[in-house]
Amino acid sequence: MTYTTLDQLTDRYGEGMLVSLTDRGEVVTGAVDLDTVNQAIADADAMIDGYLKGRYQLPLAEAPAQVSALSRAITIWNLHIYDAPEKIAADYKDAVRQLKEISQGVITLDVAGVEPKTSGSQGVLTTDRERPFTGQSLKGFI
Repeated sequence: MTYTTLDQLTDRYGEGMLVSLTDRGEVVTGAVDLDTVNQAIADADAMIDGYLKGRYQLPLAEAPAQVSALSRAITIWNLHIYDAPEKIAADYKDAVRQLKEISQGVITLDVAGVEPKTSGSQGVLTTDRERPFTGQSLKGFI
C-alpha cells in the first residue's frame, strides 16, 4: 500500500510542477512520467516504513492523514534531482523530524502498534545475605 497517490500530489503541488520534475526524457512530452513518480513514492514509502517498523505493524491497513502528508513531502523532495526550493527542503526536514519522533514514541499514530518487547522476567529478584548479628550469635553480649 502506498501512503500517497499521484492525485494527491497533483492536488497539493499542481500538474505543472510534476511535469517539470518528471518529464526528463530526451523528447519532452509535456506529461507526468508515471514511472518516475511511482519510483519517488516507493522510495518515500520505504523510508517511512523504516521509521515505523519498530513501533507499528506493517504494512499499515490504512494510511493516516499525517503519514500521507509526510509521504507527499518526501516524495516531492525526491523528485527534485537538483536543489529543491527552500519550502520543499524545509517540509522534507520537518517530515524527517516527525518520523524520528514517531519512531521514538513522542508522536503516536492512530493505528495498530507493535507490542513492546519484554525481557522475559516478571520482576526483580533479590536475595538477602545472612545476618551476621542474630540473637543466637549475640548470646552473652546482650
